[in-house]
Amino acid sequence: MPLYASAPATVTPMEEDNCPCVACRWGHGTRHPVRPRRYTSDTTDEQWQVIAQVLPWPAWLDGYGGRPEEYCRRQIIDAIFYVDDNGCKWRNLPADFPPWRTVHAVFTRWYQDGDTDAIHNDLRDQVRKDEGREVDPTAAIIDSQSVRAAETVGADSRGYDAGKKVAGRKRHVITDCLGLLLVVMVTTASVQDRDGARPALRHLRELFETITLVWADGGYAGKLVDWAKDKLRLTLEIVKRSDDVKGFVVLPRRWVVERTLSWIFQRRRCVRDYERLPEHHEAMVKWSMIMLMSRRLARSTTAKRPK
Repeated sequence: MPLYASAPATVTPMEEDNCPCVACRWGHGTRHPVRPRRYTSDTTDEQWQVIAQVLPWPAWLDGYGGRPEEYCRRQIIDAIFYVDDNGCKWRNLPADFPPWRTVHAVFTRWYQDGDTDAIHNDLRDQVRKDEGREVDPTAAIIDSQSVRAAETVGADSRGYDAGKKVAGRKRHVITDCLGLLLVVMVTTASVQDRDGARPALRHLRELFETITLVWADGGYAGKLVDWAKDKLRLTLEIVKRSDDVKGFVVLPRRWVVERTLSWIFQRRRCVRDYERLPEHHEAMVKWSMIMLMSRRLARSTTAKRPK
């Protein structure tokens, strides 16, 4: 017998005939009832309209195999947002979401197929356009952040950052001048900033040929500056803190990436690394930015709507 009496849940039939997702239009999404949206991580109607436009096209609609999707994609997105924002275990997803195995399978498949990157990059391009910027940035900022690892992180992918006294992993982050994520790469915490920056900067060059300048802190000084100039045609400018200044000081350019790291820290799943695979932690970081950018675009769309 339950300790507390609960009112029966009101289940309404699926009214999402106008839902733009492929599961509701051509799959089996309309078989399941509407899930009452009660969590702060749930998408608003405006936010869902923004995300639905950039979701991947399924292979089963083109006859390449696979079964039609069973659940509305909005419920899948809300479930991923819930895990990322609240930091719960996959198995502990609330019962009003689709089964956790289904959500985790979609999360894994989208990342492995590059769909998570596509969703993130499309939203970033839209935010840059709304801010009056060109789609392709010309400058970037790089920094790293060590996070403690949970017991689910294997010993082969964790290390010890002696400088920060953190045992876990380190994420190397590159952002544009708006603080939007360009590259994230997760390594063991024992990897030095200069060593982790090489593959991150190499990946940045593969993605953006327009970037010519990257700002960094003193931890990236030394041979990395010459290597970036000779191998990648990137000017790595070191922004140093003055020795005469005491206390907290906002440093030019460097504060942008520090703010991005604080945005990522707002999601409890990213405060500590719980992922067995480093790639899954990278995906969680990107989903945290997807949540942030979609909310920003939703607010922008609402503000522009005529009253």
